[in-house]
Amino acid sequence: MAKFLADVTVMLHIVALLFIGLGGFLAWRWPKVVFVHIFFAIWGVLVNITPIPCPLTALENYFRHQQGLGDLPGGFNAYYFYDTLFPRSFLPVIAVFALALLVLSYVGAYQRWRHRDHSGDAHAHAAHLG
Repeated sequence: MAKFLADVTVMLHIVALLFIGLGGFLAWRWPKVVFVHIFFAIWGVLVNITPIPCPLTALENYFRHQQGLGDLPGGFNAYYFYDTLFPRSFLPVIAVFALALLVLSYVGAYQRWRHRDHSGDAHAHAAHLG
């Protein structure tokens, strides 16, 4: 059971990372998602640049210990991504790309929000005049 729960934790962790990276685009459709996304994005940055531990990594380590395994060597990102999905030397490029993606998603969400407010005002104004 511990292996299954560890695998579920890994999948949840990957979904959380995808939400951190791409969640701003969800705000294009559902604007209130931006508040949850901001929390996750700040949390993701803090976990990666400070000694604050990630609760999902801690949970996976707990299930690994139940299987007689040790902690993830180097943490979640180092174990699953660095030198597996991409070379560690690409980290600066990936960080710039991720930041650009975040800015693009928020600019797009803002533009859609702004456009929706103006189009709603135009319809209300036209209905009021007629």
